[in-house]
Amino acid sequence: MATLSKISPCLWFDTEAEEAASLYTSIFESSRILYVTHYGSAGPRPEGMVMTVNFELDGQEFIALNGGPQFTFDEAISFQVNCESQEEVDRFWFKLSEGGQEGPCGWLKDRFGVSWQIVPRILMDEMLRDPDTEKVQRVMKAVLGMTKLDCAELQRVADQA
Repeated sequence: MATLSKISPCLWFDTEAEEAASLYTSIFESSRILYVTHYGSAGPRPEGMVMTVNFELDGQEFIALNGGPQFTFDEAISFQVNCESQEEVDRFWFKLSEGGQEGPCGWLKDRFGVSWQIVPRILMDEMLRDPDTEKVQRVMKAVLGMTKLDCAELQRVADQA
């Protein structure tokens, strides 16, 4: 039986917890649904309805809760996906934004309203940490002008003299 991590994000859905967990585990490698619980006669939702779905995305445990319509997602919380290549950026971007909404600077909302940042690792690990502050500012300006981040364009901007 799987045990919970010390810290596991809990995502509050109205009724879409199982659908969301299934989508996310289909997109991320090394991912799986751990277990599903259901509401019983004590409620507060209908008996038999999915209450929680515990799932794992690439080693990180999550809980999806069908808690009701009182709360919705916003951009104050997002999940950052660090990508090794443009192909990986493209794959996550297209799969997670399908039915959702593209945003600025590599951010998107999926069809459930959950916010994601799809980011090339080189941007965070190298470009924005470069000691050349002018280079960092050029790269940041380019990021601010993009929706899906373009690795080749970011590298071109970083390499400008």
